[in-house]
Amino acid sequence: MKNLMKLSLVALLTAAAIPAMAGKTEPYTQSGTNAREMLQEQPIHWISVDQIKKELEGKGPINVSFDIDDTVLFTSSCFYYGQQKYSPGKQDYLKNQDFWNEVNAGCDKYSIPKQIAADLIKMHQERGDQIYFITGRTAGNVDGVTPILQKAFDIKNMHPVEFMGGRERTTKYNKTPGIIAHKVSIHYGDSDDDVLAAKEAGIRGIRLMRAANSTYQPMPTLGGYGEEVLINSSY
Repeated sequence: MKNLMKLSLVALLTAAAIPAMAGKTEPYTQSGTNAREMLQEQPIHWISVDQIKKELEGKGPINVSFDIDDTVLFTSSCFYYGQQKYSPGKQDYLKNQDFWNEVNAGCDKYSIPKQIAADLIKMHQERGDQIYFITGRTAGNVDGVTPILQKAFDIKNMHPVEFMGGRERTTKYNKTPGIIAHKVSIHYGDSDDDVLAAKEAGIRGIRLMRAANSTYQPMPTLGGYGEEVLINSSY
């Protein structure tokens, strides 16, 4: 009987010690996560190509516009090349007209068309919408961008690319005049300037995701202005 009582007491003491031992841990030395945090999602207004198509059902043709870099084409290879040639380690190449002359003359034949852009453009063309490309690039002495985009996305009624960089500004954001001039209803772009230009023009702006390995850093905050964000749009 005494032995049984001793065993019971040992069992009780051991059971009581387990939670105390489990709660005694070494402090973390690295940032980490847990299952609950990994399941958390930001309250972003996500949207899909099919949803946009459905929303436009029953409506007549409209004009839509697209940014180019990181929106319809993955162009980091051209910009990386330009930086290494004209201003290694610096952003000065973006103010060098020789760079713009070279990159706009045909470097985009090495750029990768994004699948999401192909899906969007196909959907809009099937509706009879007019497609415009409005870029923050500075125009070069030769426009090799327009024919490359026309071929890459099979544009039926191709309009010349609008190069807004370097122009005298009449609005806060440099793409706003192009959006207004072409009576655009929806503008697609990856940058904050795209979203804000659409807001300034009073139209619908939809953000596409920038690829994580883009040379255009830092990465923008998706949904940072309450805009819609296209799902699966980084590629």
